[in-house]
Amino acid sequence: MKQLIQNIKNGKTTIEDVPTPTPREGQALVKISASLVSAGTERMVVEFAEKNLIGKARSRPDLVKQVLDKAKREGIQPTLQAAFNRLDQPMSLGYSSAGTIVALGKNMTGFKVGQRVACAGANYAVHAEYNIVPKNLLTPLPKNVDFESAAFTTLGAIALHGFRLAQTQIGENVAVIGLGLLGLLTIQIASAAGCNVLGIDLDPQRVKLASLLDIQSVTRSQAEASASAFSHQRGFDAVIICADTSSDDPIQLAGIISRDRGRVVATGAVGLNIPRKIYYEKEISFINSRSYGPGRYDANYEEDGIDYPLGYVRWSEGRNFEAVVDLLASGKLKVESLISHRFPIEKGVQAYEVITGKKKESFLGVLLTYPDSEWKVESKSIHFPLSTSRKSSTIKLGVLGAGLYANSTLLPIIKNNKDFELIGIASSGGFHAQNSGKKFGFHYATSSDDEIINDKNINTVAILTRHDSHADLVVKALKAGKNVFVEKPLALNSRQLSVISKQLEKTDNCLLLTGFNRRFSPHAQNLKSLIVNRQSSMHLHYRINAGFIPSNHWTQDPNIGGGRIIGEACHFIDLITYLVGDVPISVHAVVLPNNGKYSDDNVSMTFTFPDGSIGVIDYLANGDKSMPKERLEVFCDGMVAVLDDYVKLQILENGKWKVESGNQDKGWKNEMSAFAKAIKEGIEPPILYEQLIGVTKSSFAAVESMRSKQIVEIK
Repeated sequence: MKQLIQNIKNGKTTIEDVPTPTPREGQALVKISASLVSAGTERMVVEFAEKNLIGKARSRPDLVKQVLDKAKREGIQPTLQAAFNRLDQPMSLGYSSAGTIVALGKNMTGFKVGQRVACAGANYAVHAEYNIVPKNLLTPLPKNVDFESAAFTTLGAIALHGFRLAQTQIGENVAVIGLGLLGLLTIQIASAAGCNVLGIDLDPQRVKLASLLDIQSVTRSQAEASASAFSHQRGFDAVIICADTSSDDPIQLAGIISRDRGRVVATGAVGLNIPRKIYYEKEISFINSRSYGPGRYDANYEEDGIDYPLGYVRWSEGRNFEAVVDLLASGKLKVESLISHRFPIEKGVQAYEVITGKKKESFLGVLLTYPDSEWKVESKSIHFPLSTSRKSSTIKLGVLGAGLYANSTLLPIIKNNKDFELIGIASSGGFHAQNSGKKFGFHYATSSDDEIINDKNINTVAILTRHDSHADLVVKALKAGKNVFVEKPLALNSRQLSVISKQLEKTDNCLLLTGFNRRFSPHAQNLKSLIVNRQSSMHLHYRINAGFIPSNHWTQDPNIGGGRIIGEACHFIDLITYLVGDVPISVHAVVLPNNGKYSDDNVSMTFTFPDGSIGVIDYLANGDKSMPKERLEVFCDGMVAVLDDYVKLQILENGKWKVESGNQDKGWKNEMSAFAKAIKEGIEPPILYEQLIGVTKSSFAAVESMRSKQIVEIK
């Protein structure tokens, strides 16, 4: 299928052939007929992408600070590599479309194949021939609402939510500042609600267009005098700002024309230097409207399909979509006259030349249209030229997942390892796989995990997806006779781990490795060589300055990310297991109070080992992120070793320090080399299964101890 993609690094907007996406549970696959280009949000993205590095830095000083802090902690080279990799990620554009459902994932009650729907949401309702959209971002369409009109639904919901925030009533006076697409929708909604509406804009043509919609409108120069006459010198009950400008003039004008104790709502991106005197004297209420309504930015609502009870949240995001569709169906919201341009998807780049001003044309509603061809089940993969492939390589690799970790960390390492031939790569949305496939020299990209797992040309699978899918994909790949590398964690619970363990018992000729890369770091391996012949027990203290992650982040969800102890602290349990040479037998974990901010991610865990060694892991989210992330201290046989963030290893013995330092190396390269060697030579896995399983069990036990406040034995 064809999709419009923005490259943030080089600024190019392109139309690419990408795999048709595969709907997962709670999603529908929609064949798109029309999508609306946002002249505000999308223009800002494109203009940012087109800036050079200095321009990007000037426009995002917050990101520059993050880069500088990372460079202080980890060094310049890995920081620059991470920054450029992040910039090199493709970005899908669009968030408002309409089309017909052609396939459904599981648990999509209330929807059916062949149903006409409006689609919403960034990363979902994108400019592509097919969208995968979660159910709470889909709205059924009545027969009298065509696809082009329905493509305005999401933007209409933004206007409607801003209007609701103004808390207006029938007969009240409402002013709308800014008569772009958002403003022209807002004035119609306010009028349909029984309000007396005055539109205001700098452009006489926009004023004229509003007047054609039977809404009284004036230019900015006439605004103050007209507002006074319109409201009978009382001022406006509500002022809704829909302008798109960095100027503070709209916010100042809103204060001037507002009544005493009036309400001002900003739905557009405007300057927000509020003049205190007039807002104070009139005691004006001000609110910044946030997108489409309750549910926006809530993963439980948008991704998991969990709706809010109507009795508590009358106008959720989805119910706002329904209301906009009803307004379109009744003729109270008219959008046909707002369409200034239509481009077929093949010429979609021209739409951005219009909205960014490269083409000197006035514009308003810019639509992309799509072929009206019959849906048929097509191949979900696309193939690339094979000139860069290594056909003699032993390991024929398929990759599941094409996110930031894959692109910035693992795939560059694998590409430079001659033992791997890159066969196929999959991502459910398709376009990330397409980008990675082309960038790293895979034979093909697909949206289907099963296509990778069942490909007879692939003998090894790397699983780089979200945590909740790891266990299931590991079992599927092992059953298919593939060697498996899976990024941590191996599993999220004991049931999943048990299924994997049983499958391993049935599997004789396949290797399994989890991404516990730190034990493969040169510094960690040097430290191991110093203590391999130790004569006594060890004490290890590992401090992790993990940094704060909000509770609504997917990694904090126990069913998706597993939480930070299972999802990330398993790394550190593995390293102390590697150094001791055996798995823990008990753990006592104590957590700091969350105080409504944290998510059981300030934890001190004490592990004991069969030989009497003790490992203490302090995993902390309440520190300053500018401090280096990891520090390990080891005491044993009259020696002290200090490993600082995999940049420097210090050994103190007989009163003398020995120091090894260099660029940060957390072991990814060595781990993949060890994996390749084990596959080629048929030797034991790089991490013994006893430790692989034992470390994962230990992370579960740590969470159990933290919650029970008891010492937990690890069987």
